[in-house]
Amino acid sequence: MKLEQLRVLQAIVTAGTFRGAAAILHKSQPALSQMLKTLEEEIGLTLLSREGYRPTLTPAGEVFYRQANLVLEQVQELGHLAEQLAAHQEPKVVLAVTATCPLAPLLAVVSRIGQCFPATHIRLSTEAMGGAAERLMNGEADIVISTMDGLSADAVEALSYTTVTIVPVARPDYGPARIPGQISNAQMRTFVQVILAGTGDGAFEQSRDVLPDGLRWTVSDMAAKKEVILAGMGWGGLPEHLVRAEILSGDLVPLDLAGFPVRCSQLHLIRQRSRSTGVVANTIWGALQTPLDMDVPQPASQTER
Repeated sequence: MKLEQLRVLQAIVTAGTFRGAAAILHKSQPALSQMLKTLEEEIGLTLLSREGYRPTLTPAGEVFYRQANLVLEQVQELGHLAEQLAAHQEPKVVLAVTATCPLAPLLAVVSRIGQCFPATHIRLSTEAMGGAAERLMNGEADIVISTMDGLSADAVEALSYTTVTIVPVARPDYGPARIPGQISNAQMRTFVQVILAGTGDGAFEQSRDVLPDGLRWTVSDMAAKKEVILAGMGWGGLPEHLVRAEILSGDLVPLDLAGFPVRCSQLHLIRQRSRSTGVVANTIWGALQTPLDMDVPQPASQTER
């Protein structure tokens, strides 16, 4: 049994006549008849009834034809896979990730795919306050993980990636942690809020929960923000997954703030609809499509802080 014989059977059934099948396959009718006859002899079954004007599948032929179609579809998919594997790897793929995104699962995917495509340089940048969205829309990033704030669903393809909980925290011996009950904005103005500087030009602003008229300390990355807060030099909102251990150990405590409630931020896997991506970027996109389970409630907002 050969694939060409299965293609002949498929063409005859699809076209309805040997003549139509011959035109599809660019072969002579006698050649198709002989190939079909050889197939039937090899498997010991009559697949087509030739009694009428048009050949029709016999009961056994219907069952065989269904399976033959599945085989041909699988062969076609295998061919597409081979084309992708043989495709030219792009020299560089840029991923831009918002600073609140958990990195461990992402790094595992990037590491695995990097080993499969060693000729491609995979660059990962951490962005803040709309910087990832700006990199994407400026054509500086192939794929981003960010909120959808400021982005049009018509311009981008977006898939839910994970939900991140942002918690306002401080050292237990820092001022606001000693105030009982919910703390008002007026009370918080005398304490330093540690905030993250944006990495873009502000075209896709994604920053909230910066208390008005308060003291501020601006840092360039999330690690520095956490260290400043741990040093007792201020308070700020941090992703729960980054401070879970410190909250459990008592090194940090959550704050009950009237102007900064605990929030959930929905992050998406995003790429531009109008921009074509190469084989490596497509592989990364597919590998990241399984949403992360962060064991947090459904988001009430898509806003970072």
